[in-house]
Amino acid sequence: MIFFDSHAHLCDEAFDEDREEVIQKCFDSDVKFITEIGYSEETSKKAVELANKYETIFAVVGAHPDECNKDINLSYIRELAQNKKVVAIGEIGLDYHYDNLNKENQKKYFVEQIKIANELNLPISIHSRDADMDMLEILKQNKINAGFIMHCFSSSVEVAKEIIKLDGYISISGTVTFKNAKNVVEVVKIVPEDRLLIETDCPYLAPQAYRGKRNDPSYVIETAKKVAELREKTLEEIAEITMGNTMRIYKI
Repeated sequence: MIFFDSHAHLCDEAFDEDREEVIQKCFDSDVKFITEIGYSEETSKKAVELANKYETIFAVVGAHPDECNKDINLSYIRELAQNKKVVAIGEIGLDYHYDNLNKENQKKYFVEQIKIANELNLPISIHSRDADMDMLEILKQNKINAGFIMHCFSSSVEVAKEIIKLDGYISISGTVTFKNAKNVVEVVKIVPEDRLLIETDCPYLAPQAYRGKRNDPSYVIETAKKVAELREKTLEEIAEITMGNTMRIYKI
């Protein structure tokens, strides 16, 4: 079995003391492929550096909505995306969860990064928190040429169905294992087989068995186990399905 963690943050400072050991642990645990996600200029550069060091780690570069509350220069995205290990633009989108946010700025930079992705014929990885209606409106008004992933999906079945209508992929994180994960559990049951991905979003959101601990890509197998249970599939089938889907959207 081979697993693909479609969304990780191994460049986070949480891994500064043992990053190489963690990566080797992942490879030893059958998580052979990882996508390292940037969310700012600094982390996007680090994502590319990490991807260049490992054959089966790939990079995604972009500006997270938290970065977009202020005015920023997105030119680094085009520059970094020239690297062959960059497979998408992200994580980008909208986040209305916290105070002191600038919704208009977030929406502006979300659209600008969609345009960059279209210019480069790259898919996008989307972060959406407490912003589903605005996110859907932007997606309906701005066609994404190479496809998109809704990362760490936690919204309703109704929103999931809208994403599927727009030909989006839905990525499931360790939250599906949480005891209060009613929405995600129902979403997993209805996502078409060819639109399903799994991820960790590490070092955040460790699965229930590891709650309170640092998450890492090896734990994506716990998510796969829960998805297999909910969809009445074998773990091997979920590994194969999600691996193929992730390779396809990222064109690997």
